[in-house]
Amino acid sequence: MTVQRADLENKLRQIETIVTDTKEQARTTGAAIAVGVVLFIVLAFIFGRRRGSKGTGGARVEVIRLR
Repeated sequence: MTVQRADLENKLRQIETIVTDTKEQARTTGAAIAVGVVLFIVLAFIFGRRRGSKGTGGARVEVIRLR
C-alpha cells in the first residue's frame, strides 16, 4: 500500500477542521468563564459593602478620662 498525495491532503484537512473547531469552542468557553469570574467579583464587592455598612457602623472605642 502506498500513500498518495491526495490521502495526505485529505487527512491534513480533516485534522485542520478538528483543530479549528476545538479552538473556537475553547475560546467561547474561556470567555464565559471570564464573564463569570468578573460577575462574581462585582457581586462580592457589592454585598461586602452592604454588609459592612449595616449594624453598629464598625468598631467603636470608648475613651474614659481619669483625673
